Amino acid sequence: MKRILVVEDEANIREFVVINLNRAGYDTVEAASGEEALRVYDEVGGFDMVLLDIALPGIDGLTVCRELRRRSSTMGVIMLTARTQEQDKVSGLMMGADDYVTKPFSPSELVARVDSLYRRVSVSAGKKGDAPAGEEIMLGDFVLNLRRHSLTKRGREIELTQIEFKIIEYFFNNPDVILDRSDILDRAWGDDYCGEEKIVDVNIRRLRMKIEDDPSHPHHIVTVWGLGYKWVTV
Repeated sequence: MKRILVVEDEANIREFVVINLNRAGYDTVEAASGEEALRVYDEVGGFDMVLLDIALPGIDGLTVCRELRRRSSTMGVIMLTARTQEQDKVSGLMMGADDYVTKPFSPSELVARVDSLYRRVSVSAGKKGDAPAGEEIMLGDFVLNLRRHSLTKRGREIELTQIEFKIIEYFFNNPDVILDRSDILDRAWGDDYCGEEKIVDVNIRRLRMKIEDDPSHPHHIVTVWGLGYKWVTV
């Protein structure tokens, strides 16, 4: 079964989400607080995805997201928020979320976003193992292993989410080529993604923090103003 942890403190919203995900073929496990979410994750395990509300009692959703990312870099994470402030969305993505859905949302929108992320997670999970010849890309200090979905820099492995890996893979297949935000969005999130392009910018910021020696002065993922981003081979 496709297992999702649904973390939402409002019982009526949680029930609404669970009913629609169950109808779409997902096995759901519920949690009503941040503390419960972390306990359930550790005790039950085997989750493909987490649907996580930001405004939780006790441990807030952003903190839960960060803690879950420490436990798994490959699990899909979608944040739920009723807030419209830009910073709330950015904060969730910077903590490691793959996507966000703003309340109120329709059942079709929710299931579509969950389905889209689950497809990427499940495809990536099937690519683990040793990489045969031709399934590694080397660029300078970096080695991208396409089978294991791993990235190393000077021999040190860098933890990447599924989205981050897709972006890096796109860069490595197109070194020194300017890639516009819409192309990156289609490649990483899928051409059926109905979110906003600014999600690309936040993930680029997150990637720079992981791979650049000085993220405020990047040498690898550079911005080409008005056009997009480029991986510079140095």
